Amino acid sequence: MGLIKFTKDSFQNFAARVGLGAGNQHDQSTYGFNFTSRDRLKLEAMYRSSWVVGQVVDVVAEDMTRKGITLRGMDSPEDVEEINQELDRLEIWDNLSDTIKWSRLYGGAIAVMLIDGQNVSTPLNINTVGKDQFKGLLVLDRWMILPDLQDLVTEYGPDYGKPKFYDVITDSVGLCNQRIHYSRVIRMDGINLPYWQLIAENLWGQSVIERLEDRLTIFDSATLGAGQLVYKAHLRTYKIKGLRDIIATGGRAFDGLVKQIEHIRLWQSNEGMTLMDADDEFEAHSYSFSGLNDILLQFGQQLSGATQIPLVRLFGQSPAGLNATGESDLSNYYDNINQQQERRLRTPLHTLLAVVSLSVLGKPLPKTFKFDFASLWQIDDEKKASIANSVADAITKVEDSGLISRKTALKELRQSAEVTGVFSHITDEEIDQADDDPPRPRGELDDETESNESETGAKDGDSIQSAA
Repeated sequence: MGLIKFTKDSFQNFAARVGLGAGNQHDQSTYGFNFTSRDRLKLEAMYRSSWVVGQVVDVVAEDMTRKGITLRGMDSPEDVEEINQELDRLEIWDNLSDTIKWSRLYGGAIAVMLIDGQNVSTPLNINTVGKDQFKGLLVLDRWMILPDLQDLVTEYGPDYGKPKFYDVITDSVGLCNQRIHYSRVIRMDGINLPYWQLIAENLWGQSVIERLEDRLTIFDSATLGAGQLVYKAHLRTYKIKGLRDIIATGGRAFDGLVKQIEHIRLWQSNEGMTLMDADDEFEAHSYSFSGLNDILLQFGQQLSGATQIPLVRLFGQSPAGLNATGESDLSNYYDNINQQQERRLRTPLHTLLAVVSLSVLGKPLPKTFKFDFASLWQIDDEKKASIANSVADAITKVEDSGLISRKTALKELRQSAEVTGVFSHITDEEIDQADDDPPRPRGELDDETESNESETGAKDGDSIQSAA
């Protein structure tokens, strides 16, 4: 049998004092809490004064709501258009964006569904929503409401263990001093926390700024320090014999020195001349900025990694390097945005759309209803044209085969306009006038044509014989 050796998970060299726990300075490294999420004024000062913080908070929220959704399985394209128009009229996407923004900044926020004639403290019964009752969303951040921590949701489901009611404080923008039932809100948390930290934050999440505060201060310090170096990029020194004696003595000698320096500064320019005594010495020193660009880029990349936002989106910086386009970074970022949409928006949006459907259309969503988040990736005109040709060919083939009617084909073409940008001018009248009966397959039409031709030929033959 061989010797059994026990190893640890980290490398240590006690003779060289290398490794954690080997008696070096690194042994004192640790992590602590800064609880920035609890300091509302500090977060607001950072959001208002730092453009980086503004980008970190705003970019993800705006990208999650920028393109909206694509409704599918509705009874008619007109229903889709009416719902989309109502979402735009009530500024639903703007309010959802603000909800996500303040949840990222403060650690939590809610959007209250405003349904006319209903008490916000009662559970929401979607079936009771009447025509034109939905009036939009009211956004309330973490510091405008107080969750009732003594009365939590006990029904099994995604809201289990969360506050059942939210009490609106007096200084809120609306619904002041009212109690809101959880079923009427769209709740957004910042960064989800483990249980005990969740308890410490009154069941709210953590601000996204708290994790990157140390990286942010380093980045701002580096950029401000680089800016200060510009003032010292060109230093000039002037050596005067007996300067200490002149300053100590003062009087006419000192006044003459000051006047001489003023004349030098007055006349010294690109075409000017520096007059000085033969024993004086004048030198100019230039500062080199080499290396600063790499340092600032590294700090920027750390911020990009901490926020999961690529440099091209966070700083508006063009990708560097030969053949670099930044498409792979944006592709990964858009995949992350889609993951956030699916995780945080799908369930509340389904409830919201059910309310909007009853308010706008006066009927519930069909059982076949579903929606997809619109892609953030921009398609160029050439690809759009290619997609449009493919869609048109596919719909034409299916219509010719008799699987769908002409009316359905026109509906499908108009719905594809959301992606292709063409066929959007197909009117409702054209769709209504189209034949709703599915056409017979081309093979049956050919057989019928041949049969008619043979019958016609036979009748013509009989007529010729009769005439003879």
